[in-house]
Amino acid sequence: MCLAVPGQVISVTEDDELLRQGRIDFGGIVKIVSLACVPDARVGQYVLVHAGMAISIVNEKEAQRVFEYLDQIGELAEFEADTP
Repeated sequence: MCLAVPGQVISVTEDDELLRQGRIDFGGIVKIVSLACVPDARVGQYVLVHAGMAISIVNEKEAQRVFEYLDQIGELAEFEADTP
């Protein structure tokens, strides 16, 4: 199973489309990600990231929905860990 996670672009380096990288904020965790597949990505936008590469631009509402689902999964995992 593959998982892609949304993150917000907080900075972009390099003008060459194939070498573009961005600092992406995943709810407080910041990673450097390749933006080669999303040359139109700009600071403030959300991108869907898989294996260190942004694969598409997503709107903020969709990104927030994914964050909510991830929170629910985390809460479920905590509940299951506490259940004897």
